[in-house]
Amino acid sequence: MRGRRVRVFLDTSALFSAIWSERGGGRQILRLGEAGAVQLVVSRRVLQELEGAFRRKAPDLLGLLAHLLDQAGVEVVGDPPEEEVEKFERITGHRGDAVILGGALRGEVDYFVTLDREHFLDNPAVSEAIPFPMGTPGDFLEWMRGVLLRMQTVQEVDNL
Repeated sequence: MRGRRVRVFLDTSALFSAIWSERGGGRQILRLGEAGAVQLVVSRRVLQELEGAFRRKAPDLLGLLAHLLDQAGVEVVGDPPEEEVEKFERITGHRGDAVILGGALRGEVDYFVTLDREHFLDNPAVSEAIPFPMGTPGDFLEWMRGVLLRMQTVQEVDNL
């Protein structure tokens, strides 16, 4: 990761939470994206699900959604091919989440942020299948703190 920004994938649940709550860990992650400290990554499927959720639950916040995504510099990756979706559906047990997991892999991310316990966080098969850590917004912020501390230590050693 040295020399490049950390790439963090937000699934629909994490991104919805980030927009809905001004004070939660998800919003802090959006602020890190806005500051250029991390590269936020989502898939087309995440955006489709998110827009649908806001149209149903809070249509008046669609403008805020677009504004926050733009300000945070979110990168959108394509959805995975069908064979990848089928592979991940066997792992997640849910087709929509299989598409999202495949998007995270296509995005070559360093961390996957979700609030979905059933299909992701409490599913050990998912953790075994992905090459990056996965956790809640709070877990990511703690992980990122560790990354920054290690970078600071390396920089201090380089300056000796």
